[in-house]
Amino acid sequence: MKVSLFWHRRDLRFQDNAGLTAALQGEYPVVPLFIFDPEILDKLDNRQDARVTFIYDEVQRLIEEAEAAGGTMLVRYGRPADVFGQLLKELDVAAVHTNHDYEPYAKTRDAAVTELLKNHHVPLHTYKDQVIFERDEVLTKSGQPYKIYGPYKRTWLDKLTEADYHAHTSANHLDKLARVQSGPRPTLADMGFERSSEEIPGRRLYARMLDDYADTRNLPARDSTSRLGLHLRFGTVSIRHLVQRAVEEKSEVWLSELIWRDFFMQLLWHFPFTATESYDPKLRDIQWRNNEDEFRAWCEGRTGYPLIDAGMRQLNATGFMHNRVRMATASFLCKNLLIDWRWGEAYFAEKLLDYEMSSNVGNWQWVAGTGADSQPWFRIFSPDSQLAKFDKQHAYVKQWVPEFGTGRYPKPLVDHPATRDRALAAYRASRDRSE
Repeated sequence: MKVSLFWHRRDLRFQDNAGLTAALQGEYPVVPLFIFDPEILDKLDNRQDARVTFIYDEVQRLIEEAEAAGGTMLVRYGRPADVFGQLLKELDVAAVHTNHDYEPYAKTRDAAVTELLKNHHVPLHTYKDQVIFERDEVLTKSGQPYKIYGPYKRTWLDKLTEADYHAHTSANHLDKLARVQSGPRPTLADMGFERSSEEIPGRRLYARMLDDYADTRNLPARDSTSRLGLHLRFGTVSIRHLVQRAVEEKSEVWLSELIWRDFFMQLLWHFPFTATESYDPKLRDIQWRNNEDEFRAWCEGRTGYPLIDAGMRQLNATGFMHNRVRMATASFLCKNLLIDWRWGEAYFAEKLLDYEMSSNVGNWQWVAGTGADSQPWFRIFSPDSQLAKFDKQHAYVKQWVPEFGTGRYPKPLVDHPATRDRALAAYRASRDRSE
């Protein structure tokens, strides 16, 4: 029996799935496939990584949904090109369908799989699914990618129509799933991992949250953000559904946050070097101090600045940090401690459940002042002012730093005015050297 394969990557759902819809409406029955890739997993130091447990459980859910619909979902562990090489021997594969992935490693991985399939005369069809507008769909009048969010957002909104967030009908065609021999599926232990007990946020978006979002989203003690980043990252919810909700509820601020996600993805696609290098060439020669003891104090929430410490402790304990606090902690690391933004980006990548390379890199470079769209390099957050403005009653701080206000709380690691001046001098020197 000829079959088509649908390769799940960042779209762990059968509902409203662009590529799966196309596959199911094709000529052949469809076999869903997920591959646990050691190229990704081997980079994780934590053998109880909550993200791996989350993915594993979501894949198990898809296995059950496929079986309930009369089909089989394949799950493999290995390098994708090797897995496809084996599947081409086991099955009569007519075509492979998948959704686009925009990260640098994904490009390399997909090129290798495409070449393998081409050598076996099997086409690979890919589709837009994890964004509303991608790559070259929102460009300047001269046909160039936008580098500044404001004009990108205006063009994005001008272009948006109801059809752009209309749900795909994949869930209506699951009777086209094929039943095949599943073969052995890897366990967490097989891949060298243990089950995490870390709590995972739910995937529902509450109407009341959208009502209050503009007024409360910057208040970390209120915990009024959606917590949907993890689900967007791995595609257990559809971006189209969230945009539809934002439009229907007239939540312009929430919609703006979703547009930022599209913006950062297209930036990373067009400028993949920004994953590891500052976009602004004038700021590639900053003489970072990179003091390891100070970095460790930042990581552990022992800086003596309560908002910074609360954020880092929340991150370490839960895999989440409030977005306003992310900006404050990042600014403190880059500007007050003069530590390379890439150190902070890597630490967030290790700890954040909702880690998204494009957004993480984009936001770190925004705060550091080194990105395509960045805050001015000379703007430096005051951790004390941020605390007074967004956690005036210290409710958030007291939740995560119980010793705050006692003799056990450390004195500030550095002096803000002095380190502010030091950072400005280092940034100016880098700019001067580039001229």
